[in-house]
Amino acid sequence: MGVVIIDGSTIRDFVNDEAAFAKAIDKGFTDLDLNNDGVLSRSELRKAFESLRLIEAHFGVDVAASPEELTRLYDSIFEKFDCDHNGTVDRQEFGNEMRKIMLAIAEGLGSSPIQMALDDSDQNLIKQAADLEASKLPA
Repeated sequence: MGVVIIDGSTIRDFVNDEAAFAKAIDKGFTDLDLNNDGVLSRSELRKAFESLRLIEAHFGVDVAASPEELTRLYDSIFEKFDCDHNGTVDRQEFGNEMRKIMLAIAEGLGSSPIQMALDDSDQNLIKQAADLEASKLPA
């Protein structure tokens, strides 16, 4: 676990660095594509979001939600990613939606720096953004 100080520009600069962002998205997509068929199924994307526990927890406290409610919520997330409505999410759709999510985070952060505790996983896009920013600082 590491602590970083970031603001919206940290995230925006990462997203705008085409090579760094594309590499991160490709790695994330490949990790999520459990059956290696080149697309994400509804269940593969759901597993990814379930592992983040963004929906079932609120500030670390479990929130009661019925299985039906969770299914509707995960289905709506999938539909947002599946832009061509063919029942799967390809690499481009995944990258486009992740770009939108990251830019929304950047917008929400604005220019006020915040301190965040992040896991050391290379899959964490916010950590990758902070690492990219740190790599550009003079030694």
